[in-house]
Amino acid sequence: MMFWRSVVGKLWFTILFLVIFVLFILTVMLLEFFENYHINETESNLQKTATRISHFLEEQDESIGLQLAWELLDDKTEAMIIFDEQESFSSPTMDENFGLPVTYFLTDPELMNVFTESKTVKKMANYPVANYDEDSRLLIIGTPINMIGKDQGAVFIMQSLTVMEETSNSTKKFILLAAGVAIILTTIFAFFLATRINAPLRKMKEAAFEIARGKFDTKVPILTNDEIGELATAFNQMGRQLKFNLNALSQEKEQLSSILSSMVDGVITFNRDGTILITNPPAERFLQDWYFEQDGKSRSAEEVPYEVMELFKLAVNTEQEQVGEISVQGRFWVIIVSPLYNNTFIRGAVAVVRDMTEERQLDKLRQDFIANVSHELRTPISMMQGYSEAIVDGIAESEEEKMEMARVIYDESLRMGRLVNELLDLARMEAGHIQLDISLIEVKPYMERIIRKFHGLAKEKGIHLKGDFHNLETTYYFDGDRIEQVLTNLIDNAIRHTEDNGIIVVSGKMEDKGLHIEVFNSGKGILEEDLPFVFERFYKGDKARTRGRSGTGLGLAIAKNIVESHKGHISVHSKDGHGTTFSFFIPRNL
Repeated sequence: MMFWRSVVGKLWFTILFLVIFVLFILTVMLLEFFENYHINETESNLQKTATRISHFLEEQDESIGLQLAWELLDDKTEAMIIFDEQESFSSPTMDENFGLPVTYFLTDPELMNVFTESKTVKKMANYPVANYDEDSRLLIIGTPINMIGKDQGAVFIMQSLTVMEETSNSTKKFILLAAGVAIILTTIFAFFLATRINAPLRKMKEAAFEIARGKFDTKVPILTNDEIGELATAFNQMGRQLKFNLNALSQEKEQLSSILSSMVDGVITFNRDGTILITNPPAERFLQDWYFEQDGKSRSAEEVPYEVMELFKLAVNTEQEQVGEISVQGRFWVIIVSPLYNNTFIRGAVAVVRDMTEERQLDKLRQDFIANVSHELRTPISMMQGYSEAIVDGIAESEEEKMEMARVIYDESLRMGRLVNELLDLARMEAGHIQLDISLIEVKPYMERIIRKFHGLAKEKGIHLKGDFHNLETTYYFDGDRIEQVLTNLIDNAIRHTEDNGIIVVSGKMEDKGLHIEVFNSGKGILEEDLPFVFERFYKGDKARTRGRSGTGLGLAIAKNIVESHKGHISVHSKDGHGTTFSFFIPRNL
């Protein structure tokens, strides 16, 4: 910073300018005063001298009067006593350089008034002086003389103004010297005063910069008890209050950020012109999905979906809450836009974006569940009703026919019972009421026993069923009955979906993280569009692939819940025409 732009420079220059201005006015007035004072004093002295000479000449003898008159004159003062052009007297020390003739006094209009009107006169005369380039300025005082026996005369006292100018110049030099000394002292004093005043201000400036950098504990030293000291005290209080307020704002901001981040619903805050101010992670995911659906690219939140913008405009214009719905990337979102007020003015709006996909899916699952249960129960009930009516109406005449119809009714009742039991099991599992009986089991004998149950059925259908348990020479903790239910379902499905002379391989291996089991079949596989739904309730593959032995469609859903209750996971990999592999994993430390 330049010195002239600093507080010290400005204060120092202001004080110095003010003092110089005052001294200038005072010097001019003093010079004018002393110049007039010297002239007036000289005039008064000369007039007194002329008057005394006039009295001496009037009261004394001429020779004595002249002698006394000349003694009254000093070396700077000259005198002439004139009665007429022939009778005049000059002081013995008259400087011949003036060369003022008697005729000058007798012919000058102003000086002649002494003779004609008998009054005292004065005049500033410029008269050339020998050996000088410039005219000499003389002050002439004339006083009348009334001597007995003589004509009207006059005493003229003369003094060169050079003497007064020398005295005036000396006075000027003294005044200017005093002014110069005063300016120098003022400069030093003003600089000292400005520096002393600016020192605490400089400390405050440094402290202000420290506070601007975030160091709110910075304090200004209190050096005085005047206004600057009070300002330092107020500055320190301001720093403490600012730190307190910023900490409070930071806590509120962190609290608001935590609340927004932990919310399941998306929140988008707009200002008056529709610019996005604040978003939380769910809202950002919604915006990214919308951007991707529009142009296939992900980008920052720089544009608002037009559906949301329409709701925003309606909320701002009508000052009422607006509700809308939008589908983005296969997900359903409900948007609620409410206006935000600043006192009585609307300063923007806040939009709450709620993902309703799961609720819609649950509604669809509920509807599908009712439809699937109705469909599964309708067939056995219809068959039971038809065969029972045939028996009641006597259509079956022989005992063999009656027994055959009764067996069909029995089989269908067993089918309905299995369906109801599986629905109850699935409901308990999904409600978290499944009870696991965890025990230490030798895995290899356990797996071989389960496979042996299906050897007869596989041989009957011409399917090669084998197990691969080379890496299972160990024991493991899990619920044997529940895992057997999973394996039974997977192997039974594999047999039903494998063609003649097909292959089914059940394999297992122990990994560092847990037990991994796979069931592979060489059937035609599952269509790609069916893969996401194989673990849903009542899912059934193409009836043409079941070889006339269809299940209830609940087995895989039950298997998934059993594996997940063991904190594991189950998955399927299949390609149409290349077989299917179901695998599940049970981690250690259940």
